[in-house]
Amino acid sequence: MAKKIFGRPKYLINTTMHYCPGCGHSIIHRLLAEVFDELNIGEKTICVPPAGCAVLAYNYLAVDMGEAPHGRAAAVATGIKRTHPDKIVFTYQGDGDIAAIGTAESIHAANRGENMTIIFVNNGVYGMTGGQMAPTTLIGQNSTTTPGGRSSSRDGSPIDLSEMMGITKGAVYIERTAVDTPQNIKRTKKAILKAFKIQIENRGFSMVEILSQCPTNWKMTPVEAKDRIQKVMTDIFPLKVIKDEIIDITF
Repeated sequence: MAKKIFGRPKYLINTTMHYCPGCGHSIIHRLLAEVFDELNIGEKTICVPPAGCAVLAYNYLAVDMGEAPHGRAAAVATGIKRTHPDKIVFTYQGDGDIAAIGTAESIHAANRGENMTIIFVNNGVYGMTGGQMAPTTLIGQNSTTTPGGRSSSRDGSPIDLSEMMGITKGAVYIERTAVDTPQNIKRTKKAILKAFKIQIENRGFSMVEILSQCPTNWKMTPVEAKDRIQKVMTDIFPLKVIKDEIIDITF
């Protein structure tokens, strides 16, 4: 008799994805659902997505959702976690959200050491709202608000939010990964697993930043967008563990 070794995760809703071809969000949704299954936490997990491409996560992840205004996910998640400390609470945020209007909420949640998890999807552009320059947009990168490319003298340099969060006293684990290759996808899943295990064990604040493709707003094919992460983005946002004070988590 044949043995089933691969299938749809329990907490990934059986529906058609709306994301653009080549977008990394669908991969990340799958990884999250696999982690919920493997850690058996789906029934007590609450996701907080704010505005942006992340806002429709409730269509795909079969966990409770508490949507937040633009940028306020960490504040909403803090309230939920403090009210329901037995729940697993995480935010799912894009760079235009967490690194712009949501900077204060995120940094102070990390500094307070809130026992929660942030999944930070960095594609270097505002996605849903029209492809405008984000805080993480690279120098020279075209966007609808920087048609000639981002200029450091005019627009400032890209913000490395994970490094900023890493200097806070309350953050215990921050890692930057990507979803452009099978190897990096596996590393991303391992990082997400660790972040949620840290929360399960009440060890403090964790965040996984994930470099993700945005072929539509980058004006590239999916293959070109995938290659751009390794050839361009990782020069500014290198894949690495930024902070790890939890070395005794086992898998």
